[in-house]
Amino acid sequence: MASYQTIAEPLHVPAETINGSRFITDVYPASSEAQALAAVQGIRAQYPDASHHCWAYRFHHQNQIRSSDDGEPGGSAGRPILAQIEGHDLFDIVVVVTRYFGGTKLGVGGLIRAYGGSAGKALDQVQTAEIHETEALEIKFSYDLTKAVEGVLRQYQLAPTNTDFDDRVRMEIHVPIESINDLKQALIQQTSGRIQFPSSTT
Repeated sequence: MASYQTIAEPLHVPAETINGSRFITDVYPASSEAQALAAVQGIRAQYPDASHHCWAYRFHHQNQIRSSDDGEPGGSAGRPILAQIEGHDLFDIVVVVTRYFGGTKLGVGGLIRAYGGSAGKALDQVQTAEIHETEALEIKFSYDLTKAVEGVLRQYQLAPTNTDFDDRVRMEIHVPIESINDLKQALIQQTSGRIQFPSSTT
């Protein structure tokens, strides 16, 4: 997967009443468990008197997933939230659905619909952003090729993240994975093959 979808910014969906219980949904970007759990703790602090704070997260790195029913019957809350995240094909995200119990038990089926439905409605509203996976590419070339190399990088809208000037110029560039081969070919062409890729395995 060379690119993936995440959310551009947090989203708060005000309470929706379902059979007497109120469900509040909050969506946050998160790319690590520490970030996700911090978001959950923030919601707990914001709604300390709520009955349940059920949540799920999904990270792009190794497709990590986790969910919590927070005291609701097993599989009735966290998993439906996670299913909505997966159904919307989003990564690096945590969704928290907070419930204020209204006195009427919903049953497992009702809880699945309530938690999954709340998460789904929120995710229908989020602004998404496309993230392109990158790979570090190291290049080395003689000083007289600097203008040619910089011209190719501008064409690909890239800039070096690190540059060393020794007997030759060494640059490190983070390149979208899908563009690496094309970039290499362009650099080879513009430098008449006088460029090196020291760390390349291809």
